[in-house]
Amino acid sequence: MSTPALWRVIRTLLISYICSAIFLTILTILLYRFRLNESQITLGIYGTYIFSCLLGGFLAGKAMKSRRLFWGLLTGILYFVFLFLMSTLQEQSIETEVPQILKILGICAGSGMLGGILS
Repeated sequence: MSTPALWRVIRTLLISYICSAIFLTILTILLYRFRLNESQITLGIYGTYIFSCLLGGFLAGKAMKSRRLFWGLLTGILYFVFLFLMSTLQEQSIETEVPQILKILGICAGSGMLGGILS
């Protein structure tokens, strides 16, 4: 019996968030240990987004086997949407500027799409 597409996407998103948690934990340890500056932390966070969405898009493309670019893109967008919602709920407001939000959306969507293409 085949797994429904929704569950495959949810599974790939969960793997992406587990990957993010691992990398952000490593980044936190590096911050504590080496007193990283803000630009290094920002680079590490963007790297986490890129790798997590790339992995999620790759796994989604492998799981779906067709329209891999679409499924990778969808995975990257859903990753961003969940990240944005959780951040907004935590802060109770949207304080980040729109260009910054769009940059992160582009990073997540593009990385997910690339992962889907590479699968």
